[in-house]
Amino acid sequence: MLGTRNAVANLAVSDLDRARNFYTDTLGLKQVDNEGDEVIVLKSGDSNINVYRSEYAGTNEATAVTWEVDDIEAEVAALKAKGVAFEHYDMDGMALEGDLHVADDYKIAWFKDPDGNILNLVGAVREPADA
Repeated sequence: MLGTRNAVANLAVSDLDRARNFYTDTLGLKQVDNEGDEVIVLKSGDSNINVYRSEYAGTNEATAVTWEVDDIEAEVAALKAKGVAFEHYDMDGMALEGDLHVADDYKIAWFKDPDGNILNLVGAVREPADA
């Protein structure tokens, strides 16, 4: 059944060229395929993301893609340096520390692509090093 198969995320965008630039130049994903002028396939780790042109781009009000990262602070800083703005939400059980939403054992940073698709990074809270 499907439990043994890889899944692919699908993101609707209004401008495929603008999306390609954001996902490849800003986020560092690699384009591995395309289907004419309507779909590009991007590689992220061992996963693929289909980015396709749609009149419904940006209408999803929930997180569309999550990346699990080792050093969320470094990833957030690198994305901010490329002009990415991070979203801040009021969420029970989470404290906002700069652009990071922090819970007991994980941190999350939300941001949007140029069409308003909600994306996020998730990282573990690291124990402070003994001084």
